[in-house]
Formats: sequence, structure tokens, C-alpha cells
Amino acid sequence: MKTKLATLILVSVFATQFATSQINEPVVEDFKPSSLNQPGKQYPQVNSERRVRARVVAPQAQSVTLDFLGGAKYPMTKGDDGAWVVVTRPQDEGFHYYQLVIDGAGVPDPGTFYFYGGNRWGSGLEVPAKDQDFYALKNVPHGQLRQTLYYSKNADAVLRCFVYTPPDYDKNLTMRYPVLYLQHGGGEDETGWGSQGKAGLIMDNLIAQGKARPFLIVMANSYVPGSSYAFGGRPASTNQPTAGAPASGTNAAPSRGAIGPGGRRFDFSAFQRVLIDDLIPFIDANFRTLADQPNRAMAGLSMGGMQTRTITLANLDKFSHIGIFSGGSIAPSDVPDMDAFKQKVRVVFVSYGSRELGGDRGGGRGGFGGDPKANTEALKAAGVNSYFYVSPETGHEWQSWRRSLHAFAQLLFQ
Repeated sequence: MKTKLATLILVSVFATQFATSQINEPVVEDFKPSSLNQPGKQYPQVNSERRVRARVVAPQAQSVTLDFLGGAKYPMTKGDDGAWVVVTRPQDEGFHYYQLVIDGAGVPDPGTFYFYGGNRWGSGLEVPAKDQDFYALKNVPHGQLRQTLYYSKNADAVLRCFVYTPPDYDKNLTMRYPVLYLQHGGGEDETGWGSQGKAGLIMDNLIAQGKARPFLIVMANSYVPGSSYAFGGRPASTNQPTAGAPASGTNAAPSRGAIGPGGRRFDFSAFQRVLIDDLIPFIDANFRTLADQPNRAMAGLSMGGMQTRTITLANLDKFSHIGIFSGGSIAPSDVPDMDAFKQKVRVVFVSYGSRELGGDRGGGRGGFGGDPKANTEALKAAGVNSYFYVSPETGHEWQSWRRSLHAFAQLLFQ
């Protein structure tokens, strides 16, 4: 225990020293406000090197730190005007959760919009990506992201989901659509894919380009009443988000749950009952869906990918397309009846950020449950229409999952 604690302290000290060492390096002074800032707020800012400059006025504070969720911590420096400022090392492209730690209290940055991640509403910033055009807001026909309330008998509660409907949904009232059920990661909720993930804009642009068939996307909260998750064999609080950043996947038995990195144990049976018995029937009854297995898909990121793997393998009569983003993979040994699997499943899609697959900052997450590329290629060799996608220069983060959805959506319901 002492050795493990000493290692954690050493890693923390190194991360802080590394972050601090970057502050005094020459930087390109072309900083612009993040696109996720509140109107009129100039900070945080991002420059062409992908460095972030943060600033907060806290004249009475004794210490302030810029804290990226799951990443480095940057001690800030106080100026004569009472404002604390820091410039970071270059960050990965895409979306980042962060907070300010002021005299030991973690608080949102007052300059940004707020996003739900890491089990809290907090700040987010956007580092412009070279390929951001695929989720850019453009002058194309746009669908709607509809907040939808539904009653779950299994949870005995009114729950919320979001439903993306394509641009022409309200114009041609005779048209029916396939459905993708798309799940968030650990510590996130049903707002994640529409907000951080930009799922609606991704679909709008793909449909406008003729690269994807129009379909509905249903985004529900995985943390339903009765959820049970445990860490290292110890049960977590019922119906509470998992601690920390989203966790990646595994190859556990499909009947109940999975074991993720760090010994996290997940039991998805409560959400599975809500999804299969309550949510899918509700969506089919209240939206113009093609309510059959060939026209129903499920995908998710991290914990949502683990859920997708578990639930689809146990319900092949319900889902024909499977997308697992940073959440494990499916090996031939996980499929009891390969002939039946090939008849029912039209697409298996597995993806990771490049930094998840090796010893870089991703920490080798792709190794949980076996080599995901090898597993996917083995499925293909067995005759399954399977795909393996790697997001370049990203880790366990939203840019990996935006790119994954963009690639997966083009394969759906063709």
C-alpha cells in the first residue's frame, strides 16, 4: 500500500513539474477565445500551438490551479491586478473537461459554458481540430435534438432521453426511420453526445453530403434507478455515476456486466431492462421508427461501449449493428453460435484513439479484453462484416468518439 501511494505521489509531482516546465517556454501569441466560452468572455483562450491560456480574477486566493479532468494540473500565477494566469503545454485536439482549484476547492471557470462529465457540471474548452469540418455548424438542413420524457416500469420513474430526428422528419409524415441507441461514458449523462459529442451536427453534415442514411438517434442516461457498479470488488452507491473519468472496456460475459480497468465492476442489468422493456417500446410507439431488428443499432463510448457489447450480445434479436468506441471488443470466442451471429449482425465496429492502444498517454486501454484489432480481424476472418478504426493522435477523449461516430454512421442501415 505504501509503495502504491508513493508511486501515485511521484506521478502527481512529475505531472505538475512537467506542466510547470512548459509555462516559461516561448509561445505563439495568436490566442483566441475558446468556442465554448460564454458570450463576451475572453478566457480561456487557445493558440495555434494548441496551448491554453486560462485566467481568473481571485485577489484573495492563496493558490489557484488549472486542472484538466484525467490530465495535467497547471499551477497559476497571480498578477498585481489580482488575476491568476497560466499557459499550458499543447493539448490534444477537441473537447476537454477542466476545473479551477481555488484554495483547494474545485470550481467551474466562470468564463465557459458548463458540461456534465466526471460526475459533475463543470467547464469545457475546445481545441480546434484540423478535421473539425465534419462537425462544424454549416448552412445545411438541420435536424432536431428533442428532450423526451418517458416512464420506466422497471425503474418506476420518469426518465429523460434525447432523440435526434433528421432534417425532413416533420415534412414527410409517411417516412419511417431506423434507430441508433447511443450511450455516454462513465460519469457522463444523456446530454453528452448532443453537447460534447456534437452528434446532431455530425449527422446533419453526413446527410447533407449523402454519406449517411437518415436515422433517429436515442441518447439515454445509463444511470437508472437500481444501477449497481463496483470498484475493485467493492459495491458503489446504487444509481450513482462511476467515479473519475470514463472507463474503457473488457470482454466479460454478456449476461450481466463487465470488469474494466482498475478492477471496476459493472452490472448493466438494470439499464438493460429499462432499455429493452421500456425505452425501445416507448420510442417505437411515439416516433416513426422501423421497429425491427435489421433497423436497430446500438453503440457507445467507454462504459457505454461496454454496455453495448454486453447488451447486444445478449439481445441479438433486437440489434443488427454494434458500435464499441473505446469500450472493449468482440472476439470469436465470445460468440456461441457464429452462424446465427453472422445472419443477425450486419456490422461490428470497434474503435480507439491511437494513444489508447500503446504506452503513450492513453495507458494501453485497448489491451483490456484482448487486442481489439486482432479480435476484430478474427471476426472478419470468420465472415462477420467487422471494422476497426483508430482516431489519430487522440486518447480516451471526445475527439476519438466524434470521429468514431462519423465513421460508424456511414456504415449503418446500408
